[in-house]
Amino acid sequence: MTVASSAPTLVDLARQTRQAARALALLPTDDRRAALEAVAQSLSDRAAAIVAANEADCATAQAEGISSALYGRLKLDAVKLAGAIAGVRDLAQLPDPLGDRQIHRELDQGLVLERVTCPLGVLGVIFEARPDAVVQIAALAIASGNGVILKGGKEAVRSCQALIEAIHGGLANSAVDPAAVRLLTTREETLELLRLDRYVDLIIPRGSNAFVQFVQNNTRIPVLGHADGICHLYVDEAADLTKAVPIAVDAKTQYPSACNAIETLLVHRAIAPQGLPELARALVAKGVELRGDVAACELLQEVCEITPATETDWATEYSDLILSIKLVADLDEAIDHITTYGSGHTEAIVTEDDAAADRFLAEVDAAGVYRNCSTRFADGFRYGFGAEVGISTNRLPPRGPVGLEGLVTYKYRLTGQGHVAATYAGADAKPLTHRDL
Repeated sequence: MTVASSAPTLVDLARQTRQAARALALLPTDDRRAALEAVAQSLSDRAAAIVAANEADCATAQAEGISSALYGRLKLDAVKLAGAIAGVRDLAQLPDPLGDRQIHRELDQGLVLERVTCPLGVLGVIFEARPDAVVQIAALAIASGNGVILKGGKEAVRSCQALIEAIHGGLANSAVDPAAVRLLTTREETLELLRLDRYVDLIIPRGSNAFVQFVQNNTRIPVLGHADGICHLYVDEAADLTKAVPIAVDAKTQYPSACNAIETLLVHRAIAPQGLPELARALVAKGVELRGDVAACELLQEVCEITPATETDWATEYSDLILSIKLVADLDEAIDHITTYGSGHTEAIVTEDDAAADRFLAEVDAAGVYRNCSTRFADGFRYGFGAEVGISTNRLPPRGPVGLEGLVTYKYRLTGQGHVAATYAGADAKPLTHRDL
């Protein structure tokens, strides 16, 4: 009698991904680049099916009352998909992050040390909505020689499955084992993934504050990411309003559900009588709901609708067309407010005063500090990284948008000719040369 074999467990699948990742790490640059092109072509060939799957996800999510912020992240139309595909091809043109010899040093004649970059191993990436993350992260993993286990939210399951089918279809025509890229779909698998410390080397969560904290509290695997995206724009006394207004509008409204959209506008009291009404009108025209401190409410009461802000507002990531406004006496107060409520993501100043700008850029502690430009530039694609696996607000590197360089580590390779440590120890120790080659 034949006994039916049981379905593979997640441990089995993770082990297979790790094996595929080891083989991927050894592939030449050209093979990995060819795999990326094959993936891009497969995604392009199946674009209509992917968009249709996403439309079905969006319809279901709307019927279930999804928030506007999550819906914005969930939607993957033809234009957004084309941008993701272009990002895959851009990645293939970037310098290979692997095999970079960072140190080449003679310790003694015939004893040579090298420090060389290599992949991390297997990434576990868990995200809410955002099916385009599947494309970005899979491409980054392939380019950096890493395996990846992806877990998308239930609201994007059709989209993610359609994308993975296309990615696997492309990899099947390349030197990369499709098992190097794997998709999980159930909540139970999320918890199990967080326990796979033998097979997964880094967890990258992308989602709400509560979601990221849940991941951080339920795994022994190192976690890279950020819990909040509370970003500020400070309009200084020396700001040029012809710059400040479009920057504020873009930073709030260009993609309000993004983690690099501003949640609070700080305005110097000296420029507020002239500048704040102009800023407010432009924001309200874009559908932004304004909340302000007492001074802002008084100044805008006859200009537009504004409601009083509470202490909670300063610490809230709205991810929506809502903006808090606070008037500050000077640069010191602006920096103090950002220090108190900012999440270390991205902060910006609008000013023509070089000294004020220099202080802001030096003193504000965030992964990104900007002058006279929108916080929406905090993005791996816009930085020229090709794509990103996420944005890290950790003080230890990698920090900010994490692209290829953030997905590699290094190893020390030492080659000798029978050398032993005893030669260089004791009363008659031979000195090491430490000569860079």
